[in-house]
Amino acid sequence: MIVVTGAAGFIGSNILAALEAAGRGPAAAIDWLGTGDKWRNISKRRIAAFAPPEEAFAFLADNAASIEAVIHMGAVSDTTERDVDRLARLNIQFSVRLWDWCALAGKPLIYASSAATYGAIEAGFIDDDAAAALAALRPLNPYGWSKKAVDDIFAGRAASGAPRPPQWVGLKFFNVYGPNEYHKGDMQSVAVKIFDSLQAGGGVRLFKSHRDGVTHGGQRRDFVYVKDAARAVLWFLNNPRVNGIFNLGTGASRSFLDVVESLGRAMNRGLEVEYIDMPEGLRGRYQYFTQADMTKARRHGFDLTFASLEDGLMDYVGRHLGHEDRYL
Repeated sequence: MIVVTGAAGFIGSNILAALEAAGRGPAAAIDWLGTGDKWRNISKRRIAAFAPPEEAFAFLADNAASIEAVIHMGAVSDTTERDVDRLARLNIQFSVRLWDWCALAGKPLIYASSAATYGAIEAGFIDDDAAAALAALRPLNPYGWSKKAVDDIFAGRAASGAPRPPQWVGLKFFNVYGPNEYHKGDMQSVAVKIFDSLQAGGGVRLFKSHRDGVTHGGQRRDFVYVKDAARAVLWFLNNPRVNGIFNLGTGASRSFLDVVESLGRAMNRGLEVEYIDMPEGLRGRYQYFTQADMTKARRHGFDLTFASLEDGLMDYVGRHLGHEDRYL
């Protein structure tokens, strides 16, 4: 049995689906479901067991003999979260306890880091987990800091020879989009925000560029389709000798205008864009470019091919957004 934390979340629920499709399910799901529609993310899945996060370690202890690995996607993922004690408790302390349990029980641990650990840099997205390289990163918000803190602790322990899980992998997810992100509110991808605006009779709005040499809509991100992200997690799970912190992106940077144009083709309609001023408070810390350097993963044998933005959005619209039941 594989345990997935954050199992009802965006990436976690896609991992459950990927495990099931690969014949590795049903998995055990650890998460809070709340009072909204988050439960629908896992309504089609076969689940071996459920536990809320506050009962996670009792569940792990009771089922240690049957647990194959832990995939830790659970976290406060809101980049605007300002309760740093909450981030420290749920993102850092919980993750460290999982490391300790996996090290003692001899279970692999794959966990979600984030490209937010890189901060404001717009070049050199190198997933170097050496202490000096990690120390040089300067996240822009408490969320990014909490993810960096976990990377620092885990990489430091591995380098020092301290007890560690038999496999440990941290994945720095770049801009993930796709089915089951609907509960994320303002943290949803620009693709689903635009689609829903159009369905409601609204239009397409993008931030203007406030940097010389970058056109409006020319701000660029490494957009990775969530189904590919889930397949990548399984690749690492299936390669237990691979350890460390790795970027998880396509390795290609695409503009927000590319998203609009690709979405228009997927919806078979022309889209006009209204460009709006970026809030003053955001301009000084806005990233105009991200792109995962996938060299390290490829060097370790990672051989998956990622969907292009066009193909990912075609699948997203054709199999999910364009249907009454959007869920994977």
